[in-house]
Amino acid sequence: MAVSLKGDQEISSVPTTKNKALRINLNSDIYGTFAEIGAGQETARNFFRSGAASGTIAKAMSAYDKDFSDAIYGMEEDRRYVTQPRLKKMLRHEIDLMEDRLSRSKHPDKLFFSYANTVTTIDFAKKFKGHGWVGIRFQLDPLEEYNEVILHLRFKETDARLQQETLGILGVNLIYGAFYLNDNPKELVKSFYHNLSQDQLEIDMINFSGPRFMYVDNRLMSLQLVKNGMTNAVMFGPDGNNLLPAQVLYKKNILALRGSFRPVTKVNMDMFEKSKRLFLQENKVQEEKTQIIFEITLSNLTSEGKINERDFLDRAELLCSLGQNVMITSFQQYFKLVEYFSEFTKERMGLAMGVHNLVQIFDEKYYRNLSGGILEAFGKLFYRDLKVYMYPYHDQETGEYINSENLKVHPRMKELYKFFKNNGRLINIDDFDKKIMDIFSRTVLKMITEGEKGWEDMLPEGIPEIIKQKRLFGYSRTRIKK
Repeated sequence: MAVSLKGDQEISSVPTTKNKALRINLNSDIYGTFAEIGAGQETARNFFRSGAASGTIAKAMSAYDKDFSDAIYGMEEDRRYVTQPRLKKMLRHEIDLMEDRLSRSKHPDKLFFSYANTVTTIDFAKKFKGHGWVGIRFQLDPLEEYNEVILHLRFKETDARLQQETLGILGVNLIYGAFYLNDNPKELVKSFYHNLSQDQLEIDMINFSGPRFMYVDNRLMSLQLVKNGMTNAVMFGPDGNNLLPAQVLYKKNILALRGSFRPVTKVNMDMFEKSKRLFLQENKVQEEKTQIIFEITLSNLTSEGKINERDFLDRAELLCSLGQNVMITSFQQYFKLVEYFSEFTKERMGLAMGVHNLVQIFDEKYYRNLSGGILEAFGKLFYRDLKVYMYPYHDQETGEYINSENLKVHPRMKELYKFFKNNGRLINIDDFDKKIMDIFSRTVLKMITEGEKGWEDMLPEGIPEIIKQKRLFGYSRTRIKK
């Protein structure tokens, strides 16, 4: 036995890629196919090289030629190959073949799986680094329905060979995690980076499905990606399933509303409706090509030094019930959010925010880490015809409504503020509802948790019923004060 010394730190033991592949190969029941398009057969290669692969690999193939690939899996409506529908079609096709060709009576204990990826690596000009879809369809009991884990990745390396090797390691991690870490989805997600670093790839979408993941909330898994530093932004739709930001935002006009939404109030929805109306009036902004995002930063989810996952799901539940797309990001500064959107679109962009958020934008302390300071940040924020739609604030002491006309910023920022205001970058939301101006999320939350009456009138229609029915934000009928 190795000697332990005082002061030793515990080190987590991560199996090597070879050991992971070997463990699967040595399992007499795990048996499946590998279908890899676009970056060689790097995952299958790891299993072949680890040894004892004959009992695991039923088939390994690469349908590189598009015509041949279409002959096997059929043609996609959009004629694209690196897509989620293509990956799902590959996974199901290969499982169906195994079920047809192998007799269950002869192999009663076999656990079938199909692993697939469809990717594009870095182009010759090294302008586009590449991306891809990776997934596994597998069973953990011969009599059980299949489970699926599907993810999207973006390569960061600038060499095609390195990207291929990275993909191969990720594939082994996914297959190993599916069979040996399925009881702990959070650890399964973390395991994707075993023997890899965040400098090699970004994982920006993941979805779990199947009987073993029946109680997994994909929105929570999406949060894990940002929390673990695997990506800077994730998105999910009204149905609770995770969306690929690049696909949703591609060539779209984007209007983003940042907030805590804890819970979403009538003020939030009034800001949404009024800013949307103004945004759609902009030149070249068409509603059918417009995407509206409710964005929550990771710092907004942090409570007492850590992320409150229950609180996050409560907020997500309400926003999804309103039919909204929700984005979780690690961007504390607005210019980084705009930079992120700019990766996917060159169309119009807008930000809807309250007075306090606008004041923070003009606070120099938020840009001390930039060599160009606030000027660099503003250059990135407004270099494309971005507009800020400003929702006013009601000063209860003076009774005044604060907008861009009477807002006070630091004297050093006054001229910079005037420049952007006079150039039409700051737009006042004038037709606001004065009756709801004094509603604050923190006040509503306090009333809910302390059992006070009257908070229902501060929330959009239908939201109070959801909070009561699902007991969100600590709501309990027995605590209502008389």
